[in-house]
Amino acid sequence: MTARPGTHEPLTQRAREWQHAHHAAVCDAIEPWAHGAVVRASRYPTYYSFNLVRVEDEPEIGAEQLASFTDGALAGLEHRRIDFEDIDAADARRAELTALGWKTTRLVWMHHDHPLPPAPAELEVSEVPYEAADELRLAWHLEADDGSEYDRFQVAAREVSEARGVRVLTVSEDGRPIAFAQLERAGTGAEITQVYVAPEHRGCGRGTAMTRAAVRAAADAEDLWIVADDEDRPKELYRRLGFRPAWHTMECLLLR
Repeated sequence: MTARPGTHEPLTQRAREWQHAHHAAVCDAIEPWAHGAVVRASRYPTYYSFNLVRVEDEPEIGAEQLASFTDGALAGLEHRRIDFEDIDAADARRAELTALGWKTTRLVWMHHDHPLPPAPAELEVSEVPYEAADELRLAWHLEADDGSEYDRFQVAAREVSEARGVRVLTVSEDGRPIAFAQLERAGTGAEITQVYVAPEHRGCGRGTAMTRAAVRAAADAEDLWIVADDEDRPKELYRRLGFRPAWHTMECLLLR
């Protein structure tokens, strides 16, 4: 892994520190346990990303025991979530967690460390107020969920994003946004937290245009991150735009 100039700190550790700092900024309770931490954000109980059990190493217990621990650690919530930071530990338990009803998603954290390649043409991208992309955010949410918790989640998501100086970029057609990217900053780092294109407008380079615009908007960042599904195609787009794999993790979710 590439190290920061003048240091020997690998990208994996920098990605982990970035994620942990985000938890620390949002969560009001971070309690250590033998293999990581239990993080809770009482202000945002339905925001899965800030109410979870972090498994930071090989826990040396089976999936059923780990699920039982998580059930107690997240008592009172309507979901259970485990974030594995050691992908080997995650892969070893994935089949068993799936059999227990958990949804598992293998992720790859990617770091931008190569210049953007030349583009034959650039679409017109505009920076807009946060709410201008709300219709697209809802469409994205509905692709993966029934939307029953969307209103509460969206309020929390906006507050969390605005605390990190969120910038929203869109491509529009007939005066209406059809694609957007979201960029958030903290300290000297930045993360492209969302890239979305309406289904009827995919396949025409708009996702590439949004990602390129977000990369340019973060040109002064010391580290620029984006997270992709490690078993889906967008990571290949990000690779072509200068991102490289830095850290593999797994999110495991159980809705009650």
